[in-house]
Amino acid sequence: MADEATRTAFLEIQASMIDLTGKLKQAVVITAALNMIQCHIEVIRLLFPVVQTQMRNKEGDRKRAYLTLEELRPLPPHTNTYKFLLEPKTVLEGEQEQKLKDSEATIASLQTSRENNLRELLQQEPGITRQIMSMSM
Repeated sequence: MADEATRTAFLEIQASMIDLTGKLKQAVVITAALNMIQCHIEVIRLLFPVVQTQMRNKEGDRKRAYLTLEELRPLPPHTNTYKFLLEPKTVLEGEQEQKLKDSEATIASLQTSRENNLRELLQQEPGITRQIMSMSM
């Protein structure tokens, strides 16, 4: 009878130990997943201002190119203009139009990149929406 009681107690302790080991492994996996999510959030927080700054810079480039084109358009076609050296108007117009197109393409690309990063982060962990909303946009 004592052997049976000891055996039963041993089996209960063993089952409890197996259960606790499983829970511990699960907690380790959950902790690792949370750490990974926190790293993603930190990367987004660090990249967000960089992308915003790049977008502001490209927006300034776009505005300068647009305004320069607006000033060049009324001039006669064969007017010589100054950039650093005397150049024909068509050369300057072509450069400004290219800058305008490049800036608009870069702005669109940065906007898409920012949206994709946020979307990916939200899909991974919907609970972090509050943290993202607390970031200044």
